[in-house]
Amino acid sequence: MAASQFQLRRVAEHEFVPWARMIADTYGMDRSKEELADQRAATDLARTLAVFDEGEPVAGASVYRRMLTVPGGVLPVAGVASVGVAPTHRRRGILTSMMRAQLTDLHEQQREPIAGLRPSEAGIYGRYGYGPATVGNRMRCDRRAMRFRPDTDFGEGTVRLKHAVQARPLLEGIYDQVRTASVGWPDRQTPHWAVRLADYPHRRGTATALRFAVHQERDGRPTGYALYRHSSAPDGLGGSAGVVEVVELAACSLPSYAALWRFLAGIDLVTWVDYEGAVDEPLQHLLVEPRAVQATPVDRLWLRLADVDKALAGRSYSRPLDLVLDVRDDFCPWNSVRHRLQAETGSATCEPTSAPADIRLTVAELGAAFLGGTSLTALAAAGLVEELRRGALSLASAAFRGEREPWYPGGWAFPLY
Repeated sequence: MAASQFQLRRVAEHEFVPWARMIADTYGMDRSKEELADQRAATDLARTLAVFDEGEPVAGASVYRRMLTVPGGVLPVAGVASVGVAPTHRRRGILTSMMRAQLTDLHEQQREPIAGLRPSEAGIYGRYGYGPATVGNRMRCDRRAMRFRPDTDFGEGTVRLKHAVQARPLLEGIYDQVRTASVGWPDRQTPHWAVRLADYPHRRGTATALRFAVHQERDGRPTGYALYRHSSAPDGLGGSAGVVEVVELAACSLPSYAALWRFLAGIDLVTWVDYEGAVDEPLQHLLVEPRAVQATPVDRLWLRLADVDKALAGRSYSRPLDLVLDVRDDFCPWNSVRHRLQAETGSATCEPTSAPADIRLTVAELGAAFLGGTSLTALAAAGLVEELRRGALSLASAAFRGEREPWYPGGWAFPLY
């Protein structure tokens, strides 16, 4: 049966639990009653889709409205999550029908100009116009070799372990300070924090419960935190080695950042400290031996410009621009026109135009470059961006880039974390 032969509609309240369990099953996971309650609190049923076959949910996807820090400001983004198709109904066009319904709704209802997600498989969403907008480094740090440079400024604050109830309001305040200045960080409302800090025992495996380390200045101001667990990994000699798994780290200043890492590197009975951080993470530059940190890049947040004009006009650029972009978008035909992007210090406009194009690219490449991470020149080197006017590509690529690499700090399910 083709996708058109199934019913695609919103999920009703009484259908949420079977829908959520079906989605979890597509990822080979179970859902406890506590998890279902947390997920329901974070889910907007008005923006949650399901495909039904004989009254049973066989596929689904949700949208969560979030605010995302972009170059020069903050934009609303449609956080896409809980995307799944039951193994009994694959390869029938169902995922395509859900993606089309989501993006059409964003455009027709004039909702968020951007959609974002963290795919479980990187090869799935490019065909729907998503591009990898941030890259992270999976870091394995050899604790025994983590000696800090003698000129490292650790400040005069202290790191203290807190209980979850004590820590949460401090974490929220620190996170909000950091995210407004960090491209790629989304806001977190109460339901999102509940999911981020949820510590379900059956999800830990052999790891411990979450630990909450908070950095505070001498006057008591909280300026950084690290969430971590203790676990173990094979040591290559038939035994096991202690591991500290850093789930998240946020710091308002370099001294608080350095102090938190000194704390993590000082935990006893540990061989490795694991963390997924930014591509330009400062840690390696603070160490006498930078090779104590081994890093593997991995794609994280993928973005899709649902309305190209609104999205491009909603961020700032590092230099003045007056370019015409010939955008190809087979999935959302309203974007498949030429767009004139004009930018001055602190403001930008983007409108359809009939003027000759300077650069030709697809909407997926725009999504990849939108936060200033993936460069347009790198995409052009791969044959994915075409320069039509000499000099336009280098100008555009430089204008899209920012001072730091964009970084998305959450877990794999973008909207929940």
